[in-house]
Amino acid sequence: MKNFIQTALIFLLVFSNCLAQQEKGIIGYNNWLNSWTEFKPGQPEYGEPTQILSGNISKDTKLYKRDIYLLLGDVFVTDSATLTIEPGTVIIGDFDSKASLTISSGSKILANGTQTDPIVFTSSRSNKKPGDWGGVFILGDAPLNTYGKQSSLNYGLRPSSTEDIGYGGENTESNSGILKYVRIEFAGKRTKDYGYLNALTLAGVGNKTVLENIMVSYCAGNSFNILGGSAILEQLVSYRSSRNDYEFNYGTQCQLINSLAIRTPYISSAEGSRCMVVKSYDNKEDADTSKRQTFVNAENLTLLNISDDLRSDMKVGLVQEAIYIGADTSFAINKSVISGFYPAVILDNKIQLNQQNLEKIQFTRTYFNNCKGNIFKKDYANNDDLESWYGSRAFDNLYAKGSDDETFIAAKSTRNPDFRLQVNRIIASNDFIDDDDED
Repeated sequence: MKNFIQTALIFLLVFSNCLAQQEKGIIGYNNWLNSWTEFKPGQPEYGEPTQILSGNISKDTKLYKRDIYLLLGDVFVTDSATLTIEPGTVIIGDFDSKASLTISSGSKILANGTQTDPIVFTSSRSNKKPGDWGGVFILGDAPLNTYGKQSSLNYGLRPSSTEDIGYGGENTESNSGILKYVRIEFAGKRTKDYGYLNALTLAGVGNKTVLENIMVSYCAGNSFNILGGSAILEQLVSYRSSRNDYEFNYGTQCQLINSLAIRTPYISSAEGSRCMVVKSYDNKEDADTSKRQTFVNAENLTLLNISDDLRSDMKVGLVQEAIYIGADTSFAINKSVISGFYPAVILDNKIQLNQQNLEKIQFTRTYFNNCKGNIFKKDYANNDDLESWYGSRAFDNLYAKGSDDETFIAAKSTRNPDFRLQVNRIIASNDFIDDDDED
């Protein structure tokens, strides 16, 4: 009996320690990145296409693993059709025609891959680069904050009918299908008149749509672009995108859970690039202030900037903030990790620093590591009040200066990286990287 009690106590001690280690940042008793992700997406050889997808898909269609599909030009799933994609299927975006796939509002995509057999969207080129092809657009009829109930995509796509690029409505539970265990690689083509496309655009997508275990890598535009709607996003990965990893706009009411963004100072756009951008509008006069403005609820995120020499990269201006929060938005982040940025967060200079606004922007139980400044207001030289506000014990945030090797289980592994936090090595500190520290 005594041995049993001792064994039980040891088990409880180990179990509670595991819980503590899993508390902040991405969580999971096993590394959920294993098997389905690819951190060297240019290496796999998928073979030559055997089928072509082009024009409109206006009736229920299934894609099979045994074939390799070439996405040619702007492809639209229309007329309430369902596109079903078998696990393990490869869809290659054509470089010459800058291919894209749009799931029009009322239609569905059922791309339900598995951990051992993910669905892959990638480039047609042998030497793959960001922006080789367009990306994937999923449109629904969930609410926006723009005037009127609907809006239209403005990316230079060429549908046969303008209805095919319309999105928005009143259905928060809109169901556009399933995207699960899916990789999207080398997307984000640049257009002359409309700028960069994004790897995955969710426009007016409702909360009945399943969006889990999606990896975007080496995108020239935003990895994930969320326009309105009420999407629930779980276990997403953005890896080395040139622009923003997650951008929210047009009144989205979104949850982002247990997700990851990995940046590097050596891949970014001239216009700037961040892990998260939270906005309610591009132009305030275009937003209907009587409607709900953007609210993002984030939990267990890991936002990491991997640098060969972080201090040097900060000095020469290669590092910027992880999160940018615009005016007239609400944002809450909890139990997350923000590591290696300058600073961690910037609030738009139009946000007045009063209690009402600060209550709409919550940072709780979050671990700020190796950031040169934590929470700033744009264009303000003195941010001591903000730092003191979010540094109070009420928010239970932690501050440290640990290396990536000390902080994460295996952040620099190229074969099986593991970005879960090693809490047992954290030393809490109220300091951040010192401006005057030249060592």
